[in-house]
Amino acid sequence: MSLWLVRLGKHGEWESLSLEKGLAVIGWKELPDLSPVKTKEELYELLKKYYPENGAKTLQAWLSILWYFSKEMKPGDLIASPLKSRSAIALGEVVGDYKYQPDLPEKHVRPVKWDKELPRDAFESDLLFSFGALGTVCRIQRNNAEERVRALLAVESVPKPSTEKQPPGEREEWAPIDQEQYALDQIRGYISRKFKGHDLARLVGAVLESQGYKVQISPEGPDGGVDIIAGHGPMGFDDPRIVVQVKSGDSPVDVKILRELQGVMKNYGAKYGLMVSWGGYRGSVPKEASRLYFELRLWDADDLVRAVLENYQNLPDDIQADLPLKRIWVLVNTEEE
Repeated sequence: MSLWLVRLGKHGEWESLSLEKGLAVIGWKELPDLSPVKTKEELYELLKKYYPENGAKTLQAWLSILWYFSKEMKPGDLIASPLKSRSAIALGEVVGDYKYQPDLPEKHVRPVKWDKELPRDAFESDLLFSFGALGTVCRIQRNNAEERVRALLAVESVPKPSTEKQPPGEREEWAPIDQEQYALDQIRGYISRKFKGHDLARLVGAVLESQGYKVQISPEGPDGGVDIIAGHGPMGFDDPRIVVQVKSGDSPVDVKILRELQGVMKNYGAKYGLMVSWGGYRGSVPKEASRLYFELRLWDADDLVRAVLENYQNLPDDIQADLPLKRIWVLVNTEEE
């Protein structure tokens, strides 16, 4: 058996389709059914026919991806799909052969039983490094990856990764690493260690202050459902006025907490609410939040990290001292060079 990395769209555009229909979906919709293809040479000729504008290096990379997906992946293999819509990795098991489904917007699929979503913080750093491979499909083999992922699937609660630093190991097969995602994982891990408990509210408050809000942070202890009150203007009286609930735990928040925040908003006379949950959200919460789009926002760990990076230069000195970051430029390698 094998463990495969499968990316559900460059920007996560196939995540909903894949997770709702029990599929792993990839692109290249211009290509016909790959079931009759018997050799890599045949597949390469198809790629040259349908993508004549692309160079040999790109076509060779695509050849590997499509061959893995249509020919080498087997029922019983595991799939790990890093999600773009939230800070989590979906884990599932391949339950069928490659199929061509012309009725779908993306035609090339694999039936998958999606078993679990785990926050990125549940994985050791070396596994996250492997999941950072840029290829759409890639076999993950280093450091007993398959056995360790099967162990994660077997436990009920969200496990805490070891604090012992793991070497990233070699990169997976031919695939270059998504250096931005790897850096974000390092920053996320550092924040989860450095800003535990009430300190996470301090970080969220600093981000809001950098965006022009006057902020009041509740003292540590029972907070009555509000960790931060924020408003604009010289004294914070002006709109938009928001109340913020911060959950620093690793467990995802359920819809009950979201509804409690709605009640607190009314009690404080705030038009808007912000829920920050480091452990993410259970399935029904994003749907409920979409209904409340004009009054409420959800942040998970990734959203908070992005907000920190976007406003880092304006954060207070003490926050920058606790979270030392430096912007650098790197050359981006992609499979479409």
